[in-house]
Formats: sequence, C-alpha cells, structure tokens
Amino acid sequence: MEEIRILENGREIGRVVSGPDIGGVSALLAGEKAVYMVYDRNVEHFAGAIAETAGCGIFRKKAIDATEQTKNISTVMEICRWLLEENAGRNALLLAVGGGITTDLSGFAASIYKRGIRFAFVPTTLLAQIDAAVGGKTGVNLDAFKNMIGVIRQPLWTYECPEVLGTLPYREFVGGSAELLKTFIIDNRGDDFSRAVSILTRINTAESRKTAIGAYGNGIMDLIHRAAAIKAGIVGRDQFENGERRLLNLGHTFAHAIEKSSNSLPHEDFAGDMVDTRVPAGNISHGEAVAMGMVMAAELSEKTGTAVEPVAATLRNNLAACGLPVECPFTPEELEDAMGKDKKAEGGIIHFVLMRRIGETVIRDMTAREAIQTLKK
Repeated sequence: MEEIRILENGREIGRVVSGPDIGGVSALLAGEKAVYMVYDRNVEHFAGAIAETAGCGIFRKKAIDATEQTKNISTVMEICRWLLEENAGRNALLLAVGGGITTDLSGFAASIYKRGIRFAFVPTTLLAQIDAAVGGKTGVNLDAFKNMIGVIRQPLWTYECPEVLGTLPYREFVGGSAELLKTFIIDNRGDDFSRAVSILTRINTAESRKTAIGAYGNGIMDLIHRAAAIKAGIVGRDQFENGERRLLNLGHTFAHAIEKSSNSLPHEDFAGDMVDTRVPAGNISHGEAVAMGMVMAAELSEKTGTAVEPVAATLRNNLAACGLPVECPFTPEELEDAMGKDKKAEGGIIHFVLMRRIGETVIRDMTAREAIQTLKK
C-alpha cells in the first residue's frame, strides 16, 4: 500500500492510503476496540466485505440514504443518536463508507458527538477520492445552500482503491473527473492535466466505457494519488483556508450557485450519458457544476486580464472531450444571489480563483455583482 502523510508544521494530521482493493481496510482497522460504520445503501456490497474482514473488537453498522436532500443536520443528529444508542465511547472510531455526502455527514457527526471522536473514510466515488474525503472539510447543507454548516477536522485516515470505481455509473465517474482536472489546473508541474485529459478522453470515446475504466485503472489511480498529494500539501500548509487553500475552490463559487439553482427546479430524468455537453437544468450534479463553474472562471480570468493564454477555449474543449458539460443553463444574473450568499463570502467579497494559465492560479477579490458585470462585457 502507498501512503501520503498530511503534515502541518512537521506534525502528522492525517493520512491518505492507497491499496488495490477493499480488502486493504482490514489492516487499518486491526487493533481498534470499537468501530461504528456508516455507509451509503448503494455500497452495501463493499460495506459487507469490510464488516466480514474487520478484525477489530465491537463492530456496528448503519445504512443511510446519501442524497443532497438528506445532507442536512437531521441526518447528522440521526447518526449521533445511533452512536449514543450503541454506547459508542470517546475512543470509538466512526468509519464512513460511500461518496462525498456520506463522508461529509459522518465526519461532521463524529466531530460533534461527545465533543469529537475519531473517524476514517473509505470513499467509493471518484469525486470523494479526489475531493470530499481528503482535507478534513465536513458539513451539511442549510436549505438549498451548499455545506453552510460544518467544521474542518481531519480523518484519521482515508483509504482509496480502484476496485470501487468499476461499479460507478459512468455519469458519476465522469462527474468526479472534474475535481481531478481542477487539481491539475491549480498545480500542473508534472503535466498531469494533459495526461488526465488523454486518459479520460479515451474512456469517454470507448465502445465500452466500463471496460475502458478497468483498462486504465492503474493510470487513473496514479492520477488520483498525485492529486491527493497536491491537496495534502496545500492542506498541510493552510488547513483552515486562510490563504493558499482557497485555490482549491476553483470554479466552486459558480458551481454552488449552479447547484442551488438546479435544485430549485423540478427534477428532470436523465439517462446519464453526456449529450452535446449539456445536462437538464433540473438535474446537475456537483462535478458537472464544477466543470461549468471552471469554464465560467476561465472566462472571468480572460475578461479581467488575468489570463496570459486562452484558458476558456482550452478548458471548454478539453472538458467536453472528457465527457463533462460545459454550457451553464443559467444566466450569470440568475446565479448572482446565490453567489452572494456563498459561505466563503466575507463582507460581500468573494475570493474568486482565476487562471493565468493551466497550472497557475491566483486569487482575485470582488463582489458577485462585479463578477457578473465583468462576465457580461
């Protein structure tokens, strides 16, 4: 197994461990006296495999429905009540198995139960392996506003393996790739952006995408590992997002506003394959919103004179080739109110992440109105 240590001032605050399959979790649980597993019902198979080989003392498990609608404080309280009913003590370990919603909910519950117990993650989606399960951000939505309630607290460890990715619906896989590409737009010292685009484009154009994901499994996991190392370095230098960590929000101010606008519309059924890089306005996932948001951030970068090369066209073409939607179904004006209420706004000022080129990003402060007016020029 490979391991990335997250260090803050030389002190380890977390680990990201990579292994070939779900069986690697048992070694990390060995010696634990009490483990309480919260898992998404959609990954019952993996949760069962972990339970069978846990090799620890007390082991209890709880299934939840992990959706944007259940990502709220009520579900957190439900988890806390379950821990209390099961007599979970201060030395217990809460293990979250699932996508980013599951890890966010469980990490937040563990952070407040008995003023904080240890927790660990087994992310089962590409989006969670790249983003949600690494870095310590936990939280829930407040009404339709994303992640408005939460804390930053590091998991004891995060275990990642390629086995779980083979079971993902293609739309979830390609949505997660937006966060992978985002990381390399921020830091592209190894030209990983081009390598990621190449692999993802081949998968997207393959006759059998599921087969292609398996065939490129080693390359994908290497990219995930490299992205995790970049994020671990940034988190170690700025755990509580006072400076450099803000760069990881590239495209997210737009993305969260897109998601809120999408959630306010009637849900539209969608088969799951990208068609002309568009998805229904009432059915936009986080990863898809991030892709659209990054294109908008690139356009803002050019219109503010920040970009030193045509980043908008580059992103639009590359993201579309990977199967990601790039056309936002909402006008900038329709996004303005939600952008102004973004949890990262300070006194009306938003720290927009703009691009000079692929691999070089900067922070530029402006209001939502200033950003919208600039985009309209």
